[in-house]
Amino acid sequence: MSKDKLVIFDTTLRDGEQSPGASMTREEKIRIAKMLEMMRVDVIEAGFAIASPGDFESVKAVAEAVKDSRVCSLARAVRPDIERAGEALKNANAGRIHTFIATSPIHMKYKLQMEPDAVLEQAVNAVKMARNLCDDVEFSLEDGSRSEDDFMFRIIEAVIDAGAGTINIPDTVGYGTPEEYGGMFRRVIENVPNSDKAIFSTHCHNDLGLAVANSLSAVMNGVRQVECTINGLGERAGNASLEELVMAVRTRKDFYPVETHIDTTHIVPTSRLVASVTGFPVQPNKAIVGANAFAHESGIHQDGVLKHRETYEIMVAQDVGWNTNKLVLGKHSGRAAVRARFEELGISFDDKDEFNEVFKRFKDLADRKHEIFDEDLQTLVVDGTADACEDIYAFKSMEVTCKTGTTPSASLVLKKSGEQIDVSSEGSGPVDATFKAIEKAANSGADLELYSVNAITSGTEAQGDVTVRLARDGLIVNGVGADTDVVAASAKAYLHALNLLESGSTKAHPQHEGV
Repeated sequence: MSKDKLVIFDTTLRDGEQSPGASMTREEKIRIAKMLEMMRVDVIEAGFAIASPGDFESVKAVAEAVKDSRVCSLARAVRPDIERAGEALKNANAGRIHTFIATSPIHMKYKLQMEPDAVLEQAVNAVKMARNLCDDVEFSLEDGSRSEDDFMFRIIEAVIDAGAGTINIPDTVGYGTPEEYGGMFRRVIENVPNSDKAIFSTHCHNDLGLAVANSLSAVMNGVRQVECTINGLGERAGNASLEELVMAVRTRKDFYPVETHIDTTHIVPTSRLVASVTGFPVQPNKAIVGANAFAHESGIHQDGVLKHRETYEIMVAQDVGWNTNKLVLGKHSGRAAVRARFEELGISFDDKDEFNEVFKRFKDLADRKHEIFDEDLQTLVVDGTADACEDIYAFKSMEVTCKTGTTPSASLVLKKSGEQIDVSSEGSGPVDATFKAIEKAANSGADLELYSVNAITSGTEAQGDVTVRLARDGLIVNGVGADTDVVAASAKAYLHALNLLESGSTKAHPQHEGV
């Protein structure tokens, strides 16, 4: 018996971007969107077109670059939002306008300051407007899990009649539990007369750690679309994790009455790309994509796995993209081999000069690191994007002194607006001294909110991948830097963050509204 298809709606580029400091440039969004397309994600929510000129351009660029997935833009239930979304999607091979309005009593009373009948009328008008611009419209009931049943039934019936093909009832604040959330969908589907004319969808936040459980409970109660993000990225505690949802349905095909069309071998490479771009590293014990996800330390477990893998492993690591390619590049690798591997990773270059610049960085890394892995290649591209942002500050060279019993010091040669400057400082450690030296030149007034270091690959030769989060005047940015020298990577990450702050980059903007 054939199973229903579960539509995978990825919102990494929209809701995932609302994580503090996780905003992405247009080029980064295109790169991630192409990876999602290779994964065969059904719907890619590329952004909130009216939020900013940068968001509009990103949605437009993704819509033009992606051919095999449907590209979506979020829009509030008002004319300017919907028209802007329609304009951004007009060149899409397949587009969707996703419009929403709050429906819970607390949101209608205090945020919208509208009566329920007025909210229903606005929702219907918004859907009709969107249907005139796009043949695929999704309607979301913001804060749906705290909405009253009778009003939900009324508004859902009305927007389906108006042309909405997908109805999304999000758990906006992560308040729901699996039993409640799944039961809500069952009641809606049973009580809305035209519910058979739409696909019902979840969008769960992870504030109580229940986003995936809530989504799967909804699937068991008739939902056929799940909204999710790579690595569970999203505002506050994040969203339902795409990789966990997809692999739960695939692994427990004996239990779930649905199937996805996702190519799971692209999960781990996409996870690593998103982590590098956003500066949000994946925790080692994260399901599916964490470094420890398929590791066994217990002697009993190791013995069992060696004798028969299924004793302690319910999935095959290679099925989600772990070690699917053993090809290792090095300093003797030529342009053709390097370009071919980039293409296999879903990374393309607009012109010859762009590839030449990345190849130059590859050769420089190969002189310092014997073996170059896929993760290194992805970092080279992300590092190049960092270099391409407004270069108010540029790293040239540095010298660090650190000896037991003495105060560490750092001397750096930087470029500030094209002018070379020498700065030095002491600190409690080499990284502290480096940051203090940079601040002598920058005097940015920014607060350092996060500093994290992760090894990109295994071994002592591995590059250090550093994230620096700076905040100033309500703006939060994540700077990234990579180098086999962790202190140099730290300097690059700090300078990248400063450039994002000072240049008014699209990666530095306040949070915007969403479901």
